[in-house]
Amino acid sequence: MDILVTGGAGYIGSHVVKQLLESSNYTITIIDNLSTGSLKTIQTLEGIKSDENSMKFIKADLSNFAQIEEIFKTNSFQAIIHFAASIIVPESVTNPLKYYLNNTTNTINLINLAIKYGVSKFIFSSTAAVYGNPEEIPVREDSPTCPINPYGMSKLMSENVLKDTARAYKGFKYVILRYFNVAGADIKNRIGQCFPNATHLIKVAAETAVGKRDKLYIFGDDYPTFDGTCIRDYIHVDDLSDAHLMALEYLEDHDSDVFNCGYGYGYSVKQVIETMRKVSGVNFPVEVVGRREGDAACLVANSDKIKTLMGWQPKYNQLELICQTALNWEKKLLSSY
Repeated sequence: MDILVTGGAGYIGSHVVKQLLESSNYTITIIDNLSTGSLKTIQTLEGIKSDENSMKFIKADLSNFAQIEEIFKTNSFQAIIHFAASIIVPESVTNPLKYYLNNTTNTINLINLAIKYGVSKFIFSSTAAVYGNPEEIPVREDSPTCPINPYGMSKLMSENVLKDTARAYKGFKYVILRYFNVAGADIKNRIGQCFPNATHLIKVAAETAVGKRDKLYIFGDDYPTFDGTCIRDYIHVDDLSDAHLMALEYLEDHDSDVFNCGYGYGYSVKQVIETMRKVSGVNFPVEVVGRREGDAACLVANSDKIKTLMGWQPKYNQLELICQTALNWEKKLLSSY
């Protein structure tokens, strides 16, 4: 299968490419502008590639519509896995146009090219942020979608374009994967989250544990949760990657659909901090500051649907393991990466 992966040099995209390369019979083209992705990650992926697979990397920005169309003209993609997006919730509140242009407009162009050049499968990287502050926990795929920040809204708008397009064009199918909080790194510690100024809690905690940051900040301890801090469903990036490969197979003989990707239980910010302190053996400093705009109090997935319909079963659903892999990666970045 000939697959286009946008954002394949980034955190989640690179882990999915790794899984594809460890499988067989995939021809992979990666498009990434390297704004948050890493060329070193691409080089590592080249070393993972087996003889049964091929991979090429093109540095390009999805906003360059003419260049992206040229890539479609010179290839025969059968599937698109679309990761490339801006993902920082507080930034989306202060700079919403960046999110609507990068996350929605660029996605619409990609969908348009898929239709124009006969690409039949589209796997879309969406987010639990489309649910906003859900009344029902754990949240199901049919729960109301009420984003409370432009990031979530930009993804929901893209979801709706995908749904409308699939209704209008027979033969075009999608799987929308709504990620909860993705964390950790490759179990074999070959790749991980590279970009600087990360905002994801587990990566920030790991950076603080290895001394890259002076302290960790808790953004609000007055939420309506058991300890006052936000609760999230943390999913290991390798488990999430498995879901993408299964989604490709699912579309062979199933209709388009939407799936939550999470474990079905959550941990508070304070629980994550204590777990990282435990696995690292470092009692790093923590300071409570004010809330960030756009943060929901609690987001936990009901993941029954993906388990039932795809047969997805997580392998790494332990918070200590997730924290340990994130910590191992930060140590590698310090020493050699």
